[in-house]
Amino acid sequence: MSIDFLVTSLIVIVSPGTGVLYTLAAGLSRGSRASIVAAFGCTLGIVPHMAAAIMGVAALLHTSALAFQLFKYVGVAYLLYMAWNALKERGALRVEKDVSTRSAIRVTIDAILINVLNP
Repeated sequence: MSIDFLVTSLIVIVSPGTGVLYTLAAGLSRGSRASIVAAFGCTLGIVPHMAAAIMGVAALLHTSALAFQLFKYVGVAYLLYMAWNALKERGALRVEKDVSTRSAIRVTIDAILINVLNP
Protein backbone atom coordinates (compact mmCIF):
# COMPACT_ATOMS: atom_id res chain seq x y z
CA MET A 1 0.00 0.00 0.00
CA SER A 2 1.26 3.42 -0.89
CA ILE A 3 1.11 6.47 1.32
CA ASP A 4 -1.21 8.12 -1.23
CA PHE A 5 -3.74 5.33 -0.82
CA LEU A 6 -3.59 5.55 2.97
CA VAL A 7 -4.06 9.34 3.00
CA THR A 8 -6.96 9.13 0.53
CA SER A 9 -8.59 6.37 2.57
CA LEU A 10 -8.25 8.41 5.75
CA ILE A 11 -9.87 11.45 4.12
CA VAL A 12 -12.79 9.37 2.81
CA ILE A 13 -13.32 7.67 6.17
CA VAL A 14 -13.14 10.87 8.25
CA SER A 15 -15.44 12.99 6.07
CA PRO A 16 -19.13 12.68 6.92
CA GLY A 17 -21.58 11.48 4.31
CA THR A 18 -25.03 12.73 3.47
CA GLY A 19 -26.63 10.31 5.94
CA VAL A 20 -24.56 11.65 8.82
CA LEU A 21 -25.33 15.24 7.86
CA TYR A 22 -29.06 14.48 7.63
CA THR A 23 -29.01 12.73 11.01
CA LEU A 24 -27.24 15.69 12.63
CA ALA A 25 -29.62 18.17 11.01
CA ALA A 26 -32.65 16.19 12.16
CA GLY A 27 -31.26 16.00 15.68
CA LEU A 28 -30.40 19.69 15.88
CA SER A 29 -33.68 20.91 14.46
CA ARG A 30 -36.16 18.38 15.83
CA GLY A 31 -34.53 16.70 18.81
CA SER A 32 -32.93 13.42 19.76
CA ARG A 33 -35.92 11.25 18.80
CA ALA A 34 -35.83 12.53 15.21
CA SER A 35 -32.08 11.94 15.13
CA ILE A 36 -32.50 8.31 16.18
CA VAL A 37 -35.25 7.80 13.61
CA ALA A 38 -33.08 9.41 10.90
CA ALA A 39 -30.14 7.16 11.80
CA PHE A 40 -32.44 4.13 11.54
CA GLY A 41 -33.71 5.30 8.15
CA CYS A 42 -30.15 5.85 6.89
CA THR A 43 -29.28 2.33 7.95
CA LEU A 44 -32.31 0.99 6.06
CA GLY A 45 -31.15 2.97 3.03
CA ILE A 46 -28.12 0.70 2.73
CA VAL A 47 -30.34 -2.35 2.07
CA PRO A 48 -30.89 -1.66 -1.69
CA HIS A 49 -27.13 -1.39 -2.21
CA MET A 50 -26.56 -4.66 -0.38
CA ALA A 51 -29.30 -6.35 -2.40
CA ALA A 52 -27.74 -5.14 -5.66
CA ALA A 53 -24.35 -6.47 -4.58
CA ILE A 54 -25.82 -9.82 -3.53
CA MET A 55 -27.71 -10.20 -6.81
CA GLY A 56 -24.59 -9.48 -8.84
CA VAL A 57 -25.61 -6.25 -10.53
CA ALA A 58 -21.92 -5.25 -10.83
CA ALA A 59 -21.16 -8.51 -12.65
CA LEU A 60 -24.09 -7.91 -14.99
CA LEU A 61 -22.92 -4.38 -15.77
CA HIS A 62 -19.37 -5.67 -16.31
CA THR A 63 -20.40 -8.34 -18.78
CA SER A 64 -23.13 -6.48 -20.65
CA ALA A 65 -22.05 -3.35 -22.50
CA LEU A 66 -25.67 -2.51 -23.34
CA ALA A 67 -26.77 -2.69 -19.70
CA PHE A 68 -23.81 -0.54 -18.66
CA GLN A 69 -24.56 2.10 -21.31
CA LEU A 70 -28.24 2.15 -20.33
CA PHE A 71 -27.29 2.54 -16.67
CA LYS A 72 -24.97 5.44 -17.54
CA TYR A 73 -27.63 7.26 -19.56
CA VAL A 74 -30.23 6.82 -16.85
CA GLY A 75 -27.71 8.29 -14.41
CA VAL A 76 -27.06 11.26 -16.69
CA ALA A 77 -30.79 11.89 -17.05
CA TYR A 78 -31.19 11.79 -13.27
CA LEU A 79 -28.31 14.24 -12.77
CA LEU A 80 -29.80 16.62 -15.34
CA TYR A 81 -33.17 16.37 -13.57
CA MET A 82 -31.53 17.23 -10.22
CA ALA A 83 -29.62 20.13 -11.82
CA TRP A 84 -32.84 21.52 -13.33
CA ASN A 85 -34.59 21.33 -9.95
CA ALA A 86 -31.63 23.04 -8.28
CA LEU A 87 -31.78 25.87 -10.81
CA LYS A 88 -35.53 26.30 -10.30
CA GLU A 89 -35.27 26.32 -6.49
CA ARG A 90 -35.51 29.66 -4.75
CA GLY A 91 -34.47 30.25 -1.16
CA ALA A 92 -33.33 26.73 -0.34
CA LEU A 93 -30.73 27.95 2.15
CA ARG A 94 -33.07 30.27 4.02
CA VAL A 95 -33.24 29.53 7.75
CA GLU A 96 -36.77 29.36 9.10
CA LYS A 97 -37.58 30.23 12.71
CA ASP A 98 -40.64 28.00 12.83
CA VAL A 99 -39.71 24.40 12.09
CA SER A 100 -42.67 22.27 11.16
CA THR A 101 -42.93 18.91 12.86
CA ARG A 102 -42.55 15.78 10.80
CA SER A 103 -43.72 12.32 11.60
CA ALA A 104 -41.21 9.57 12.33
CA ILE A 105 -42.27 7.83 9.13
CA ARG A 106 -41.50 10.94 7.03
CA VAL A 107 -38.06 11.33 8.65
CA THR A 108 -37.32 7.64 8.02
CA ILE A 109 -38.41 7.85 4.36
CA ASP A 110 -36.24 10.95 3.82
CA ALA A 111 -33.25 9.19 5.38
CA ILE A 112 -33.75 6.08 3.23
CA LEU A 113 -33.99 8.19 0.07
CA ILE A 114 -30.82 10.07 0.98
CA ASN A 115 -28.86 6.83 1.14
CA VAL A 116 -30.49 5.20 -1.87
CA LEU A 117 -30.06 8.21 -4.17
CA ASN A 118 -26.57 9.16 -2.93
CA PRO A 119 -24.52 5.97 -2.72
